[in-house]
Amino acid sequence: MSDDSQADGPADDDPAAASTTSTGSSATETSPSPPTDGDAVPPDVRKYERFKKMDGAQYDRVNDFLRDRTYVTAREWAIARLCVDFRTETGVEMTKIGENLPELVPFMTDTYSPQAVNQARASFEEKVQKAGATFLYGAMSGFFTAEELDEMMYEVTEVAKFLLEVEGVDLSVAEELDAEDRVSEVMREVRESSETLRDDL
Repeated sequence: MSDDSQADGPADDDPAAASTTSTGSSATETSPSPPTDGDAVPPDVRKYERFKKMDGAQYDRVNDFLRDRTYVTAREWAIARLCVDFRTETGVEMTKIGENLPELVPFMTDTYSPQAVNQARASFEEKVQKAGATFLYGAMSGFFTAEELDEMMYEVTEVAKFLLEVEGVDLSVAEELDAEDRVSEVMREVRESSETLRDDL
Protein backbone atom coordinates (compact mmCIF):
# COMPACT_ATOMS: atom_id res chain seq x y z
CA MET A 1 0.00 0.00 0.00
CA SER A 2 1.34 3.44 -0.94
CA ASP A 3 1.82 6.34 1.45
CA ASP A 4 -1.01 8.14 -0.31
CA SER A 5 -3.36 5.26 0.23
CA GLN A 6 -2.51 5.18 3.90
CA ALA A 7 -3.08 8.90 4.25
CA ASP A 8 -6.28 9.26 2.29
CA GLY A 9 -7.98 5.89 2.02
CA PRO A 10 -8.35 5.83 -1.80
CA ALA A 11 -5.29 6.32 -3.98
CA ASP A 12 -4.82 10.05 -4.47
CA ASP A 13 -3.81 9.77 -8.10
CA ASP A 14 -7.03 7.98 -8.99
CA PRO A 15 -9.76 10.62 -9.28
CA ALA A 16 -12.48 8.00 -9.41
CA ALA A 17 -11.37 6.67 -6.03
CA ALA A 18 -12.13 10.00 -4.41
CA SER A 19 -15.79 9.08 -4.09
CA THR A 20 -14.93 6.80 -1.14
CA THR A 21 -15.55 8.66 2.08
CA SER A 22 -13.36 8.53 5.17
CA THR A 23 -15.79 6.12 6.77
CA GLY A 24 -15.13 3.60 4.03
CA SER A 25 -18.59 3.86 2.46
CA SER A 26 -18.66 4.37 -1.28
CA ALA A 27 -20.55 7.24 -2.85
CA THR A 28 -21.29 6.63 -6.51
CA GLU A 29 -19.50 9.13 -8.68
CA THR A 30 -20.93 9.92 -12.07
CA SER A 31 -19.98 12.23 -14.89
CA PRO A 32 -22.33 15.20 -14.99
CA SER A 33 -24.85 15.39 -17.82
CA PRO A 34 -24.58 18.50 -19.95
CA PRO A 35 -27.04 21.09 -18.62
CA THR A 36 -30.07 21.59 -20.80
CA ASP A 37 -30.44 25.14 -19.54
CA GLY A 38 -27.68 27.64 -18.87
CA ASP A 39 -29.36 28.45 -15.56
CA ALA A 40 -28.61 24.91 -14.34
CA VAL A 41 -25.04 26.04 -13.66
CA PRO A 42 -24.79 28.58 -10.80
CA PRO A 43 -23.67 32.05 -11.95
CA ASP A 44 -20.54 32.06 -9.78
CA VAL A 45 -19.53 28.70 -11.27
CA ARG A 46 -19.98 30.02 -14.83
CA LYS A 47 -17.83 33.05 -13.99
CA TYR A 48 -15.07 31.09 -12.25
CA GLU A 49 -11.82 31.84 -14.08
CA ARG A 50 -9.15 29.88 -12.23
CA PHE A 51 -7.47 26.95 -13.98
CA LYS A 52 -8.57 28.29 -17.40
CA LYS A 53 -4.94 28.13 -18.51
CA MET A 54 -5.26 24.36 -18.21
CA ASP A 55 -8.11 23.92 -20.68
CA GLY A 56 -7.55 20.62 -22.44
CA ALA A 57 -5.14 19.31 -19.81
CA GLN A 58 -5.49 15.69 -18.76
CA TYR A 59 -5.77 14.76 -15.09
CA ASP A 60 -2.93 12.25 -15.24
CA ARG A 61 -0.49 14.77 -16.70
CA VAL A 62 -1.36 17.40 -14.10
CA ASN A 63 -1.12 14.80 -11.36
CA ASP A 64 2.28 13.56 -12.56
CA PHE A 65 3.62 17.12 -12.64
CA LEU A 66 2.49 17.76 -9.07
CA ARG A 67 3.67 14.41 -7.74
CA ASP A 68 7.13 15.06 -9.17
CA ARG A 69 7.40 18.42 -7.38
CA THR A 70 5.07 18.39 -4.37
CA TYR A 71 3.37 16.03 -1.94
CA VAL A 72 -0.16 16.88 -3.12
CA THR A 73 -2.18 15.43 -5.95
CA ALA A 74 -4.11 17.21 -8.67
CA ARG A 75 -7.45 16.64 -6.96
CA GLU A 76 -6.15 17.86 -3.60
CA TRP A 77 -4.67 20.98 -5.16
CA ALA A 78 -7.79 21.84 -7.16
CA ILE A 79 -10.24 21.14 -4.35
CA ALA A 80 -8.21 23.03 -1.75
CA ARG A 81 -8.22 26.06 -4.06
CA LEU A 82 -11.97 25.75 -4.60
CA CYS A 83 -12.62 25.44 -0.87
CA VAL A 84 -10.95 28.81 -0.37
CA ASP A 85 -12.77 30.46 -3.26
CA PHE A 86 -16.19 29.06 -2.34
CA ARG A 87 -16.03 29.83 1.35
CA THR A 88 -18.97 31.74 2.80
CA GLU A 89 -19.70 33.16 6.24
CA THR A 90 -21.27 29.85 7.20
CA GLY A 91 -18.64 27.54 5.76
CA VAL A 92 -17.41 25.99 2.52
CA GLU A 93 -19.94 25.23 -0.21
CA MET A 94 -18.83 21.63 -0.59
CA THR A 95 -21.99 20.45 -2.32
CA LYS A 96 -21.66 23.16 -4.96
CA ILE A 97 -17.97 22.36 -5.46
CA GLY A 98 -18.59 18.63 -5.80
CA GLU A 99 -21.58 18.88 -8.12
CA ASN A 100 -19.85 21.40 -10.42
CA LEU A 101 -16.27 20.14 -10.25
CA PRO A 102 -15.92 19.42 -14.01
CA GLU A 103 -17.26 22.93 -14.75
CA LEU A 104 -14.82 24.55 -12.33
CA VAL A 105 -11.61 22.65 -13.12
CA PRO A 106 -10.86 21.58 -16.72
CA PHE A 107 -8.87 18.46 -15.79
CA MET A 108 -11.49 17.10 -13.38
CA THR A 109 -14.04 14.93 -15.19
CA ASP A 110 -16.30 13.57 -12.43
CA THR A 111 -18.58 15.03 -9.82
CA TYR A 112 -17.68 14.45 -6.15
CA SER A 113 -19.74 13.96 -3.05
CA PRO A 114 -19.45 16.61 -0.31
CA GLN A 115 -17.65 13.98 1.79
CA ALA A 116 -15.07 13.41 -0.95
CA VAL A 117 -14.52 17.17 -1.27
CA ASN A 118 -13.98 17.45 2.48
CA GLN A 119 -11.62 14.47 2.44
CA ALA A 120 -9.47 15.98 -0.32
CA ARG A 121 -9.28 19.30 1.50
CA ALA A 122 -8.29 17.61 4.77
CA SER A 123 -5.65 15.55 2.97
CA PHE A 124 -4.18 18.71 1.42
CA GLU A 125 -3.96 20.44 4.79
CA GLU A 126 -2.35 17.40 6.42
CA LYS A 127 0.28 17.09 3.70
CA VAL A 128 1.12 20.80 3.80
CA GLN A 129 1.62 20.57 7.56
CA LYS A 130 3.87 17.51 7.27
CA ALA A 131 5.86 19.04 4.42
CA GLY A 132 6.28 22.23 6.43
CA ALA A 133 7.51 20.35 9.48
CA THR A 134 9.94 18.33 7.35
CA PHE A 135 11.35 21.41 5.66
CA LEU A 136 11.59 23.42 8.86
CA TYR A 137 13.39 20.59 10.62
CA GLY A 138 15.84 20.35 7.74
CA ALA A 139 16.44 24.09 7.88
CA MET A 140 16.86 24.16 11.66
CA SER A 141 18.94 21.01 12.01
CA GLY A 142 22.12 22.30 10.45
CA PHE A 143 22.06 19.67 7.70
CA PHE A 144 22.27 22.38 5.04
CA THR A 145 24.54 25.38 4.63
CA ALA A 146 23.07 28.84 4.20
CA GLU A 147 23.88 28.69 0.48
CA GLU A 148 22.19 25.32 0.08
CA LEU A 149 19.06 26.57 1.81
CA ASP A 150 18.99 29.67 -0.39
CA GLU A 151 19.19 27.48 -3.49
CA MET A 152 16.49 25.17 -2.15
CA MET A 153 14.22 28.12 -1.36
CA TYR A 154 14.69 29.47 -4.88
CA GLU A 155 13.63 26.15 -6.40
CA VAL A 156 10.55 25.67 -4.24
CA THR A 157 9.52 29.30 -4.72
CA GLU A 158 9.64 28.83 -8.48
CA VAL A 159 7.29 25.84 -8.28
CA ALA A 160 4.90 27.72 -5.97
CA LYS A 161 4.86 30.74 -8.30
CA PHE A 162 4.15 28.52 -11.29
CA LEU A 163 1.15 26.95 -9.54
CA LEU A 164 -0.19 30.40 -8.65
CA GLU A 165 0.19 31.52 -12.25
CA VAL A 166 -1.67 28.43 -13.47
CA GLU A 167 -4.49 29.37 -11.10
CA GLY A 168 -4.68 32.73 -12.82
CA VAL A 169 -2.65 34.87 -10.42
CA ASP A 170 -0.53 37.36 -12.39
CA LEU A 171 2.58 38.23 -10.40
CA SER A 172 4.57 41.25 -11.46
CA VAL A 173 8.37 41.15 -11.40
CA ALA A 174 8.32 43.51 -8.41
CA GLU A 175 5.93 41.21 -6.54
CA GLU A 176 8.07 38.17 -7.30
CA LEU A 177 11.23 39.90 -6.07
CA ASP A 178 9.46 41.15 -2.95
CA ALA A 179 8.19 37.64 -2.15
CA GLU A 180 11.67 36.16 -2.63
CA ASP A 181 13.21 38.83 -0.39
CA ARG A 182 10.68 38.18 2.36
CA VAL A 183 11.21 34.41 2.18
CA SER A 184 14.99 34.88 2.31
CA GLU A 185 14.68 37.15 5.34
CA VAL A 186 12.54 34.59 7.17
CA MET A 187 15.02 31.83 6.36
CA ARG A 188 17.91 33.92 7.68
CA GLU A 189 16.03 34.38 10.94
CA VAL A 190 15.31 30.64 11.10
CA ARG A 191 19.01 29.81 10.61
CA GLU A 192 20.14 32.32 13.22
CA SER A 193 17.56 31.17 15.78
CA SER A 194 18.40 27.52 15.10
CA GLU A 195 22.11 28.08 15.66
CA THR A 196 21.37 29.79 18.98
CA LEU A 197 19.02 26.98 19.99
CA ARG A 198 21.56 24.26 19.16
CA ASP A 199 24.26 26.12 21.10
CA ASP A 200 21.97 26.23 24.14
CA LEU A 201 21.23 22.51 24.08
